[in-house]
Amino acid sequence: MPKADATDAPDERLPKKRYRQDLHDLQVELAKLQKHFIRCDDKILVLIEGRDAAGKDGVIKRIVQHLSPRETRVVALGKPSERDRGSWYFQRYVAHLPTPREFVLLNRSWYNRAGVERVMGFCSEAEYEEFMSTVLEFEHMLVTSGIKLLKYYLDIGRDEQQRRLKDRRTDPLKQWKISPIDAKAIELWRDYSKARDEMLAQTHNAVTPWTIVRADDKRKARLNLIRNMLARLHYADKRSDILVPDKRIVFEYDRACPKRGMLQD
Repeated sequence: MPKADATDAPDERLPKKRYRQDLHDLQVELAKLQKHFIRCDDKILVLIEGRDAAGKDGVIKRIVQHLSPRETRVVALGKPSERDRGSWYFQRYVAHLPTPREFVLLNRSWYNRAGVERVMGFCSEAEYEEFMSTVLEFEHMLVTSGIKLLKYYLDIGRDEQQRRLKDRRTDPLKQWKISPIDAKAIELWRDYSKARDEMLAQTHNAVTPWTIVRADDKRKARLNLIRNMLARLHYADKRSDILVPDKRIVFEYDRACPKRGMLQD
């Protein structure tokens, strides 16, 4: 298992005051990053994947909160149309790729095919196999074109997912998050776990590796994902001292992760 930091153990709740200060400091770093990629014509693409209710919306909101909307885009595609279903699978995503001086975050991505679509039967086995055999070639092509591509998978426990999904149903401000798929999330927990494990094992690679975020604690997940992301991207005047993530919360995937209990069963 990755070496753990001595501070901020996963089972210790982070005080709200410290969370807000740490988040503020990291958002200042994000502003520096944006200034840099605008000046250098960089193209940044971040994929945020994970189980239902894993906290994808929350971490994306904190990343873009103080960034310029002209150079920052959040893409969360809905159900594919008939035209989409008849097109090359990656085609609907190509239109949303970053151009120079852009930072794009995909709230779920082409990996829907390896997760929700496969588990829910929204794609055929042949379509799934075609995706798995071509996705890395597609990603490597993006990297070769100059796109800086980062892939994150937010992982939560079954009890925590159930608690969050219940909260959605009772909180009037979260009604928009409710979907028919939510009802299947707990019922098909093991199917989703199996699909996740196969996806990570087959699509983790040196060029576009997967980074796992243990997201049962939303505050720590947000802070540590942002730290990891900033540490991996180049920009001027970086405060490296505040960009050291807790390696028990965010770490690069390897095939031993499931056996070591580093992913939720």
